[in-house]
Amino acid sequence: MGEGAPIRKMVDGGHLSSLVLWGPPGCGKTTLARILADHTHLHFEQLSAIFSGVGDLRKIFDSAKIRKTNGQGTLLFVDEIHRFNKSQQDAFLPVMEDGTITLIGATTENPSFELNAALLSRAQVFVLKRLDEEALETLLQKAEADKPLPLTPEARSLLITMADGDGRYVLSMAEQIMAQGETLDEEGLLNAVQRRAALYDKGDDAHFNLISAFHKSLRASDVDGALYWMARMLEGGENPEYILRRMTCVASEDISNADPQALQIVIAAWQAFERLGLPEGELAMAQACTYLATAPKSNASYMALKAAKRAAKETGSLMPPKHAVNAPTKLMKQEGYGDGYQYDHDTSEGFSGQNYFPEDLPREKFYNPPDRGFEREINKRLEYWAKLRADKR
Repeated sequence: MGEGAPIRKMVDGGHLSSLVLWGPPGCGKTTLARILADHTHLHFEQLSAIFSGVGDLRKIFDSAKIRKTNGQGTLLFVDEIHRFNKSQQDAFLPVMEDGTITLIGATTENPSFELNAALLSRAQVFVLKRLDEEALETLLQKAEADKPLPLTPEARSLLITMADGDGRYVLSMAEQIMAQGETLDEEGLLNAVQRRAALYDKGDDAHFNLISAFHKSLRASDVDGALYWMARMLEGGENPEYILRRMTCVASEDISNADPQALQIVIAAWQAFERLGLPEGELAMAQACTYLATAPKSNASYMALKAAKRAAKETGSLMPPKHAVNAPTKLMKQEGYGDGYQYDHDTSEGFSGQNYFPEDLPREKFYNPPDRGFEREINKRLEYWAKLRADKR
């Protein structure tokens, strides 16, 4: 809204385009829509997608068409617009296209996933962030125009922290505190407003953002960061098995044979959690989390699988070499299946060096373990076998 800012330019230029405001609860999406309606002299209509359907939209569109013929535009603000399904969202397209309405949609969900591409192509997306402490303090000061808030400085700071960037929450709590009258310290504030649940919904972006931060913390060997994100998810009510599944993935994708015990630790933690339940089972999760974060890292198995799958797609249906195939029938024996097979245990080194790639496919090296953790030992074996293979040619 500041001088030279994108929305300010639209308003000053006399043409406000349709907008999608994406941001967390209490960051001012509805207030911003009302400000825009006041400054553009558009008729303001507001509805919530939670309680409305296509019938409600038709009534608003019909009224907007009448206003349009009389020279007045309509600004339609739709709260929680992501709650409309894709076919309901399609209803906006013709009236946005012909200028009957200017749409401002508010959403806490990622518009890329929740809104039609056709709708997004007709609207600009603006990302609103959670309010910082300075903004929340400004809101409290405005609420204190007639009477100061009865809080000690420490309690006031705690209230701002508890708001977690939500302006609506901080104003609501201020109203409750004003009604009580007595001056509250930190303990009194906690007793008065109880505990606020962290902003976390297993169906929204926070669900995916936090698990992503958790996975990347484990991969980066940031043990304290990983513990923090795991605690955030547990405090937010995330299903612990969802976290354990991701830890199992980390054990194979990001640690693998650099520490083969990592996978066993996670599976054991999962089994322990199933036996203990909450809250004791969280201790097993913490043990697995700290083990994974501090283990040596390698994605060599993951990369090897990707390379092998790529080669498998490119080479189609090449047959295995005949010595690698059993010959359970007389016909298969006649065709030479199983001929020349060397039983590795009968060799002096326990390694025959025979080729197990298709005859028409040159040998490739998919697995390239780094020289760290247990994969140092694996590298020694691979180098030894490569030398034996070369000597047997």
